[in-house]
Amino acid sequence: MPTYALSINGQRHTVDAPVDMPLLWAIRDLAGLTGTKFGCGIGQCRACTVHLDGAATFSCQIPVSAAQNREITTIEGLSDEDLHPIQQAWIDEDVPQCGYCQPGQIMSAAALLAQNPDPTDDDIDSAMSSNICRCGTYNRIRAAIHRAARGAAQ
Repeated sequence: MPTYALSINGQRHTVDAPVDMPLLWAIRDLAGLTGTKFGCGIGQCRACTVHLDGAATFSCQIPVSAAQNREITTIEGLSDEDLHPIQQAWIDEDVPQCGYCQPGQIMSAAALLAQNPDPTDDDIDSAMSSNICRCGTYNRIRAAIHRAARGAAQ
């Protein structure tokens, strides 16, 4: 079985995994970082979203072999400080209900704000359209992204 050197949240993890193992399982089962969630396994719900070289990527569809020598950020590594502004906005806007999709939602929102610090409703809807929330908190998600954007602009 091949060995891969993964950079996850700025730390090196060496994992032995099959070439085609999804990055999601390497993160969760081999690196022990369980904040990234398994939702559908077919890349449609985006509960498994991580940042791969800064871009929001669903980790269930990326083989671990394709993630070697790339920077992987999970929900656990989103902020070196207390909370990332998007995490604080999520709390302030009371976004979560069941909470299962929230790590993926937050990682997608953080990637959006890194690329576009002042998104419109249309920008948010476009960037977040692939993230499914079974509880339907989309209006609060949009409000939280706007709140984080306003906080970052101050």
